[in-house]
Amino acid sequence: MRSDVVTKGLTRAPHRSLFYSMGLTDKEIALPKIGVVNSYNELVPGHIHLKELVEEVKAGIYMSGGVPMEFNTIAICDGIAMGHEGMNNSLPTREIIADSIEATVYAMPFDALVFMPSCDKVVPGMLMAAMRLNLPSIFVSGGPMLAGKFQGKKIGISDLFEYVGKVQNKEMTLEELNEAEHEVCKTCGSCSGMYTANTMNCLTEALGIALPGNGTIPSVYSKRKRLAKETGMQIMELLKRDIKARDILNRDSLYNSVVVDMALGGSTNTTLHIPAIAYEGGISLDLNVFDEISKKTKQIVKLSPASSIFIEDFNEAGGVSAVLNVLKKYNLLKSNNTVSLRNILEVAENGRVLDKDVIRDFSNPYFTSGGISILKGNLAPKGAVVKSGAVHPSMLVHKGTAKVFNCEESATEAILGGNIEKGDVIVIKYEGPKGGPGMREMLSPTGALSGMGLDMYCALITDGRFSGGSRGAAIGHISPEALDGGLIAYVKDGDYIEIDIPNKKLELLVSNEEIEERKKNMSILEKNVKNRMLQKYMKLVSDASEGAVMK
Repeated sequence: MRSDVVTKGLTRAPHRSLFYSMGLTDKEIALPKIGVVNSYNELVPGHIHLKELVEEVKAGIYMSGGVPMEFNTIAICDGIAMGHEGMNNSLPTREIIADSIEATVYAMPFDALVFMPSCDKVVPGMLMAAMRLNLPSIFVSGGPMLAGKFQGKKIGISDLFEYVGKVQNKEMTLEELNEAEHEVCKTCGSCSGMYTANTMNCLTEALGIALPGNGTIPSVYSKRKRLAKETGMQIMELLKRDIKARDILNRDSLYNSVVVDMALGGSTNTTLHIPAIAYEGGISLDLNVFDEISKKTKQIVKLSPASSIFIEDFNEAGGVSAVLNVLKKYNLLKSNNTVSLRNILEVAENGRVLDKDVIRDFSNPYFTSGGISILKGNLAPKGAVVKSGAVHPSMLVHKGTAKVFNCEESATEAILGGNIEKGDVIVIKYEGPKGGPGMREMLSPTGALSGMGLDMYCALITDGRFSGGSRGAAIGHISPEALDGGLIAYVKDGDYIEIDIPNKKLELLVSNEEIEERKKNMSILEKNVKNRMLQKYMKLVSDASEGAVMK
């Protein structure tokens, strides 16, 4: 066992004494040590209940002959960090999470690992760590929260961001907004729509690194507790069979995760996270893979914010296993092992669609290609990303005049101030991985656009990124970014921009001669960043088209 290096032999007497100091017996010291890494804290709704689930996992490990040893990593709430400088720090925490776990595990030799994330950057950060460490590994998340209810309909956190625009537009009163904000997040758990956290947790099932149900069983269901206990038991089986993370996390499982992502119409943030996970395993996976898979996959699930259907409804309809069943029928999945000790094709075979209005067949899809599209053109020669399945049909093809802003806050102020007209293309630059720095999510401006009733008439493009809660013609990840001299840096007010999502095009309609003249006369904005962590991040982070990995 890997842990023998600190528990066996004459020279390890001092090490054993430290285990004794923590109350471990001789028998426990001789048993396999299972690291239970979780992101419990009192800052994030998706994490505040993890302590209880950790105990279930530990019980499962003890029942199966292992000794669980718990440790933590950081997590922030993207919803609370949204719309201010806090969001600059969100994406960089993905690297901190992976680094902190890697450092802990190398310092404290575990035999196997149970990863317990819930929200946003924690899931990909932990997946990156699992790929680096390559030990027997399994994931179980905190689960999604239940949807809220307001004025007779289900709502999620993205609705609140839109309601701000409705209040500004005098379509809703402050009293109604106050009622909604008290009702929207009715339980703990990751926010209730197909936002980034739930997208990534669903993809752990597609990757085969979590047991079926991990992505969709609500946080407050007793079934989530049972899943946690079963996960603790299952890690001991993986250890016994010496099945390591990279036996499961490989090119084929990553491919399957993109297929499922397209079928779900998941968060555009997956185009950052899946390539980053691949990178840690020495696997090349770029935006072209997303584009290729999007062309042959159809979006068969459409959840909030793109519809009024929520994760809890998706769970009742059969969840990820049911989606895998449909995808298998159309030969879109690659054979691969899973932590359940069944092939992913066997998992798919056992999946059942229980509600055909929630999980459709390819004969009646929500969208005739994958839910995410990769656009290219002179504005984004390395690619840009849009959740095409959440775009109103009237905005799939659009040509409009640019309204240009150097940061998210000024764009949001203009939207709420009534300074955006129908037909405009809002351009927010200097929000990329380096330019932000940290590539901020922009649910505030997209939510404001929807709330003001402009999402069917206006587009928003940026070298930053969007929350999984964004909908509409919100095109992000423009690469190269402005700070790297990408063409987006040289867009001016009044320029015409053409968007053609079906044909995957994003073009600035300005002559090459004019562009060259602007490059001679316009300076790239200088960023004065005081945050020491962000200073380091700016120097090391790669382009968004490569997953914003640290190099």
